[in-house]
Amino acid sequence: EFTSSTGDTVMIDEGALVEGTIDEDAVGAFGGEIVDTIVKQYGETRARVFINEVASLAMRAIMHFGFSIGIDDESISDAAEAQIDESMDNAYERVQELIDTYENDDLESLPGRTVDETLEMKIMQTLGKARDSAGDIADEHFDDDNPAVIMAESGARGSMLNLTQMAACVGQQAVRGERINRGYEGRTLSHFKPGDLSAEAHGFVEDSYRSGLTPREFFFHAMGGREGLVDTAVRTSKSGYLQRRLINALSELETQYDGTVRDTSDNIVQFEFGEDNTSPVKVSSSDDNEIDVDEIADRVLAAEFEDEGEEFAGEQATNLSESADDRMDRDRPSSHGAAPIDVPEVGDD
Repeated sequence: EFTSSTGDTVMIDEGALVEGTIDEDAVGAFGGEIVDTIVKQYGETRARVFINEVASLAMRAIMHFGFSIGIDDESISDAAEAQIDESMDNAYERVQELIDTYENDDLESLPGRTVDETLEMKIMQTLGKARDSAGDIADEHFDDDNPAVIMAESGARGSMLNLTQMAACVGQQAVRGERINRGYEGRTLSHFKPGDLSAEAHGFVEDSYRSGLTPREFFFHAMGGREGLVDTAVRTSKSGYLQRRLINALSELETQYDGTVRDTSDNIVQFEFGEDNTSPVKVSSSDDNEIDVDEIADRVLAAEFEDEGEEFAGEQATNLSESADDRMDRDRPSSHGAAPIDVPEVGDD
């Protein structure tokens, strides 16, 4: 039993899914509660078989039922669009109030921030809440069987933020964590007046991908996307070179039979592997994923004694230590009438 990414309880009893939905937290590459539990309870071989069987089952399910997504899956009702428009109007009014307060020198700066930085932070917060509100409105009008919602909630592909940007509002575009301020002298584009501090003039995209962006929104969106492209290229090269250096630096280190970590010159790098001599594979990452030793012992004992007839019926131990005690008692000779043990004498030769 565990909790899925959506907060629902997932319960599996004797291999059958009793409650909940199998999602990324259950069989994902980085979560994998089910796979992790199978490895610790039944071993790597059974986990490998489980992964292959799940993959085959998923392929057969998709071949039988089908799963596709189209442009209509991101459409929302006219009532939802009206609610989103109202939410955007309220956000614009709140931003204009902040700008008027700033221009009248009545805006109080936050601790450790200048007045200009305070204005930008509050505008970013206001527009961020507006996008979240638009997403909540759109989410209420999506059905649970919507393919886009299924993919986002299960962790298969995308997120609810992506669905919000497709159906409701793309939101504020940022460069280096701030609103777009670079461009022409005193303004971002020639389409705005100098000194314009409004949301539209600094990269806020009100439209959604489905409804289409205006030329100005498209330009701002390209500015925000360019930072992501450059950052991806730079981060990939930096992380790749760092990995190469780590591999070369650690290539000659190995764990010896005495538990120490040494190099090829027999120099001790660590007296114990990882300072605790514990394999990370066998360590639980959370309290909810602890190894149930009693359950494993009961299963092993049940398998060991299931063919022993009725002698052990109703007498199976609850844990491994009790089983060991019981077996020692059975094997210990009785003190009443026990036959003496003949010990052969050892000769001089």
